[in-house]
Amino acid sequence: MTAPLLEMTRVSKRFALKPTLAEKLAERLGGRRTGGAVHAVNDVSLNVVRGEVVGIVGESGCGKSTLGRIVSGIYAPTEGRVTLDGKPVADGREDHVNKLTTRVQMIHQDPFASLNPRMKVGETISEGPRTHGLVPASEVRTRTRALLEQVGLQGDYADRLPHQFSGGQRQRIAIARALAMQPDLLVLDEAVASLDVSIQAQVLNLFLDLRRSLGLTALFISHDLSVVRHVCDRVAIMYLGRVVELASAERLYADPKHPYTQALFASVPTLGTGRRDFHPIKGEIPSPIDPPPGCAFHPRCPFAGPRCRAEIPRLTEVGSGRSVACHLNDGGVDREDAA
Repeated sequence: MTAPLLEMTRVSKRFALKPTLAEKLAERLGGRRTGGAVHAVNDVSLNVVRGEVVGIVGESGCGKSTLGRIVSGIYAPTEGRVTLDGKPVADGREDHVNKLTTRVQMIHQDPFASLNPRMKVGETISEGPRTHGLVPASEVRTRTRALLEQVGLQGDYADRLPHQFSGGQRQRIAIARALAMQPDLLVLDEAVASLDVSIQAQVLNLFLDLRRSLGLTALFISHDLSVVRHVCDRVAIMYLGRVVELASAERLYADPKHPYTQALFASVPTLGTGRRDFHPIKGEIPSPIDPPPGCAFHPRCPFAGPRCRAEIPRLTEVGSGRSVACHLNDGGVDREDAA
């Protein structure tokens, strides 16, 4: 069994809420503030081996971007451990963050917001390697031009500013900037979501070409199920901060097991299926400030039973290479009786 490059063990992240004006006033008058926190990520365990692309999928607010920022070392986990080749990526100590997160590079959703508008493209790409001594000063310009050409742009674009490029070109520049650091792991956070569909296809094809030629390892965060199916080897489905299903892309799309995964896939329009009635998932996503007891999906699940309302299901292996966090799959709830 190949040792994982990235290993997340029971990772959680909570953000403390700032007190409101009324709470501040109550504190001044001698009252006690109960406080509160946003439970962004809850007890996530996930491994990524070298050369693998793992997709993280879920609705907005499920915690997938927060998880990506934890892996990148931008956030330290509140609980749990994240390691790269067995060494902690971020444990709250600044020296670890500085040394190890150069090996993890993040590509953000909005390429214009992630590029410094006052820096020429060549300076943006070469800043990291120059700062960390990855490339000799005499080779910086040559290396920068080569990276631009590697992502499908002309080398002399290095002397231009970000506003002179289209959205797709800026995302290619962001990819070149990440590759300049010679990373072990890429984290792509909705990297094509802001692009037109035709440009999305070009950027995705570029990523697949780079993956084949460079042997890239990546965490691919997206809400687009069709894109994830095309790009990823394995897929983790997240709901309200937890991974509810994890399997190879082929098995997951052929036979989803968790009711939430089934509902997600049922809502995707497909060609050649004739007339269909769409049934959206009932109810609203619970608040991450006050998540429901038991299974977080039970208020919206048509098969929820008493155990679902009281006990949090653990992510349990239910077959070779597939894990599901649902009492329907561990014998605790009968689907027909619940329905």
